[in-house]
Amino acid sequence: MTPSRLRFLTAGESHGPLLSGILEGMPAGLPLAPEDLASDLARRQEGYGSGGRMQIERDEIHFTAGVMAGRTTGAPIGLIIHNRDWKNWAERDIPPMTTPRPGHADLTGALKYDYDDLRLSLERASARETAMRVAIGAVCKKLLAEFGIAIGGYVVCIGRVQADLPASMPYEERFAAAETSEVRCPDPAATEAMRAAIHQAKIDRDTLGGVFEIAALGLPPGLGSHVHYDRRLTGRLLGAMGSIQSIKGAEIGTAFENTRHYGTSVHDAITAEQGALRRRTNRAGGLEGGMTTGEPLIVRAAMKPISTTLTPIESIDLATGQPAPTVYERSDFCAVPRAVVVGEAMVAFVLADALLEKLGGDSLGELRARFQALRQGRLDELTMRNEPWRFGYDWPAE
Repeated sequence: MTPSRLRFLTAGESHGPLLSGILEGMPAGLPLAPEDLASDLARRQEGYGSGGRMQIERDEIHFTAGVMAGRTTGAPIGLIIHNRDWKNWAERDIPPMTTPRPGHADLTGALKYDYDDLRLSLERASARETAMRVAIGAVCKKLLAEFGIAIGGYVVCIGRVQADLPASMPYEERFAAAETSEVRCPDPAATEAMRAAIHQAKIDRDTLGGVFEIAALGLPPGLGSHVHYDRRLTGRLLGAMGSIQSIKGAEIGTAFENTRHYGTSVHDAITAEQGALRRRTNRAGGLEGGMTTGEPLIVRAAMKPISTTLTPIESIDLATGQPAPTVYERSDFCAVPRAVVVGEAMVAFVLADALLEKLGGDSLGELRARFQALRQGRLDELTMRNEPWRFGYDWPAE
């Protein structure tokens, strides 16, 4: 099991009364109010290509435990978000759902849990659950911000439309530009082309996927570890991104592009600039050996086209055993712009956990003092013995 200081659970169904969550391991003394989470909850609902559900919900967080007088207590934090759509389902007879939609958890969930109606899979597998993940991620962002660490994201591709983002464009500028775009893309020309592609998908009664990028700035070097497989941040981040609904691939830095080049063209040269150890490039995406380097940490995720399509897809009616087309359930045409915010939340959770693992301590005051003592990647912080030595194990050489 991955070692962690932080852990969270979510509960709730897409059309149930509410979503609930518990975040355990947050230190005491962090200033926290519902308003700190409101922006990200609203951002998760925004983006061209989103479905009708986003016109119904107005996600608001309520703390039920672990936050008193505006500060965390160190106890588990309880959170709830009410589903406004619940009133449309509370007294409604639910029609049977017996034809599984390819790409969803309908069939696999029924096979695993022996469900007699496919909606039992749909309700929990739904990306509605990500509203609570975003709330929990916003708490983690608030903690990281106390140490000068910022996380943002943006869309780099929708369908076949690719954004043109020059390497010289600062990440803060990318974050800001993305928030002015209907598709959360920092490239104005690509924004228009992406919007047109989504519009065409609507006309064609189809869906589109894409790729988004998350960047974390201000991280100290040395978070994570190389000594065990489950402490490497590489695996923890890729696993976190892959846990998001409809995400089918992820990479750190330019990982897939790097495979097309020789090593001498890939690895980031190390320099000493006024005593600070730096990389000339950041193709490694801010991680080496599963640990942060101090450079921006970059994670990309590939989101498949949403599985619910207005155009029916061939399937089988499990009640009759006969071929049957899928039945449309209200959904997005393209969820990539909204998925950016979920990706930010998951990266924030993993990095907050790694920071707490590094620092220890139970209160914000303890953490601040220990953070100041961290190595910052300077030459004078490393004392090299610079002489021959032996392993020293009492084990015979054969």
